[in-house]
Amino acid sequence: METTHRVVTGDARELPLEDDSVELVVTSPPYPMIEMWDDIFAALDPTIGDALDDGDGDRAFELMHDVLDTVWAELERVLVPGGIACINVGDATRSLADGFRSYPNHAEITDRLTDRGLRALPDILWRKPTNSGAKFMGSGMVPPNAYPTLEHEHILVFRNGERRRLEPGADRRYQSAYFWEERNEWFSDLWELPGESQTLDDGLRNRSGAFPLTVPHRLISMFSVYDDTVLDPFLGTGTTTLAAMVDARNSVGVERDPDLVAALNDHVADVTDRSEQLARERLAAHREWAAENDPNYDAEHYDFEVNTKQERRVRLYAVEHVERTDDGYRVSHAPVE
Repeated sequence: METTHRVVTGDARELPLEDDSVELVVTSPPYPMIEMWDDIFAALDPTIGDALDDGDGDRAFELMHDVLDTVWAELERVLVPGGIACINVGDATRSLADGFRSYPNHAEITDRLTDRGLRALPDILWRKPTNSGAKFMGSGMVPPNAYPTLEHEHILVFRNGERRRLEPGADRRYQSAYFWEERNEWFSDLWELPGESQTLDDGLRNRSGAFPLTVPHRLISMFSVYDDTVLDPFLGTGTTTLAAMVDARNSVGVERDPDLVAALNDHVADVTDRSEQLARERLAAHREWAAENDPNYDAEHYDFEVNTKQERRVRLYAVEHVERTDDGYRVSHAPVE
């Protein structure tokens, strides 16, 4: 199996893609009203900087989402009918001249995408475990002026119209199956996963909010099949591209910052080992589960049983070789036995 991974230095508001050309979007945009991304938003619309200087949080919040809305219009255009968009975003808290308040980014994005005709599906609450004992902001031990801390983000899930239909009995669909016990974990609406420890210099770290590989890996496995194309219009350091390589899907990533695009090369260097390790961990975990649960059906490609008929043709692939191309990477994959 061979996949291609296109990496574009460009603007997500003008995606270099044909209509109806991607099956899945997995992305995490800059979060409105989080200070580390103020400069990015202000560069795209100077009136955002003016609103922040004036301490007008409501106005800045609205204008930042107007910028993102131009990207959502592009997602609607490039998603195939039935395609899925998964958007990881956190809410914000901030004190400006108009006082301290919460800015519900997840609600605003949901409203804007549904206004464009995409269908909101049940979302996922991603809780990031922390060792901090501080669970409040504000006045400490006395009421009434403290506030809960935000320890979670949202993974919003949308579908472009009706359910996607694949050809009956398609090998690529059934080979892309996940295990029964993986389904039970992945399709929970609460994920407890640590954030990503970024190996970047300070300048890049201040411009990137990378999620851990586990997040796009799960979403790609849940909502796409082999031969699909996964888009990340806010590529950052390229975690979605890496997950697409690991999961043997094609990908397109768009990123304005050329330094972040360049950083992807360092991460690609070990994708062969990471994909092999992840595939073998999944197989080993299923063998352990099967030994304890006595499932009913023989897998066609492995020496274990599976719990449902839909899992019988499951087949995992690992990266065998990565080749640089003029616009990204070409990756060959081999079945993991």
